[in-house]
Amino acid sequence: MTRTDPLDVPRPDARLHFGVFFQGVNHWTIWSDPASGSQIDPASFRQVARTAERGLFDAFFLGEGLRLREVDGRIHDLDVAGRPDALTQLAALAAVTDRIGLVSTSNTTYNEAPDLARRLSGLDLLSEGRAGWNVVTTDNAWTGENFRRGGYLDHADRYTRAEEFLTVARALWDGWKDGATSGSPGASTWAAPGAVRQVRHQGRQFDVDLAPTLPRSAQGHPVIFQAGDSAEGRDFAARNADVIFSAHGNEFDDALAFAEDVRGRLVAAGRPEDDLRILPGTEIIIGATEEEALEKKRWIRLQQVTPATALGIAGLLWNRDFSDRDADGPLPKEDPVVAENDGSFGARRIADPRKVVAEWREKAEAGGWSLRETVIALGPQRGHVGTPAGLADRFAHWVRHGAVDGFNVTPYLIPDGLDDIVDLLVPELQERGVYRTEYTGTTLRDHLNLREPLTHRSSADHRSEITR
Repeated sequence: MTRTDPLDVPRPDARLHFGVFFQGVNHWTIWSDPASGSQIDPASFRQVARTAERGLFDAFFLGEGLRLREVDGRIHDLDVAGRPDALTQLAALAAVTDRIGLVSTSNTTYNEAPDLARRLSGLDLLSEGRAGWNVVTTDNAWTGENFRRGGYLDHADRYTRAEEFLTVARALWDGWKDGATSGSPGASTWAAPGAVRQVRHQGRQFDVDLAPTLPRSAQGHPVIFQAGDSAEGRDFAARNADVIFSAHGNEFDDALAFAEDVRGRLVAAGRPEDDLRILPGTEIIIGATEEEALEKKRWIRLQQVTPATALGIAGLLWNRDFSDRDADGPLPKEDPVVAENDGSFGARRIADPRKVVAEWREKAEAGGWSLRETVIALGPQRGHVGTPAGLADRFAHWVRHGAVDGFNVTPYLIPDGLDDIVDLLVPELQERGVYRTEYTGTTLRDHLNLREPLTHRSSADHRSEITR
């Protein structure tokens, strides 16, 4: 193993953080192979959460879709139906885990602030301070059809609503003072006078006048996660988030550039540059040798990009129905149809498909690829592949040089997809001193080594520094 002189490393004491992202509305989690288990059986959720906790992960993240995706009335072939509400599922997991954080992906576009804030606060109390909220917006009209308000919000309006939503939620979480209740049967009143503050807010999105009904948890507020990659999303995270997800987790230089950009935005927002944890989403594929790991990757990609998935992805690019085509045949000869994105399909319509199709055709011809092989080769490239020792060296370099604070891992199999990471990779990371050997706190905020919630700080606190 190569050792690096600590004097040459900007953050020699940095520790890597892991979360696990239990998805279900995607084609990356394989459900169609005999090696895969159920995506909806409660036992699968329990096993993944317990395995992650055994591996000393910071958090279990539950992705949630408010509606099955569709294109022209057809359901995407790998969308999963039958999963419980995220907060309900996480509350159940709080009862069968002890330390791991529990993070809900909950939408600000179609939820209402007082209701969601109270449910998140309830999870935080039930888990004794282990709750987190992945603050997301929705970019499509087809989800809105299921909600009373309905409609479609432009990109800037979605973040305007999200920020006001978060402002209301934090006011509700701060509505109870510490020690608000007597805790003594001899007290004259159950709560101290003025201990619960009425929250009044009038804004463009919300009109609230109510008294919060739940006290704060041991960590003060649920930890705030945010996943936007646009300039507006990064600024929103810099002003509001404790953790930012990113798609910048494949190449070191790209990850470092993203991290430096976000830290610059943090300072501009009046926060310390180390006030936000950066956890790119990733997939980790492990083999005993590099060759074995690459062979495993080839098998996984063929399972993830089924013929139906390949045809569906091509159909979105061309804006045509290719469901009757041969995915293992050549690329379609037709020209793509350029259609305006009216919000009906979210971000999955491509602004200039002609340019992308031309690139696909050029590279497919040069490589002799079928349509399915082209989708695999030119689709999103994600994840890390290698041996436990090689991956540990790579991740140690990344975190000690400030490119990431860790990774949010999407297992390619449920419920066994974390086993190699926990059993093989984690010991290598621990041997290098880059990963915890035990939990040292009880809350999610403790695990991530975060400061107290933003609304609890003075100006001096904002300028303070802490060690990761």
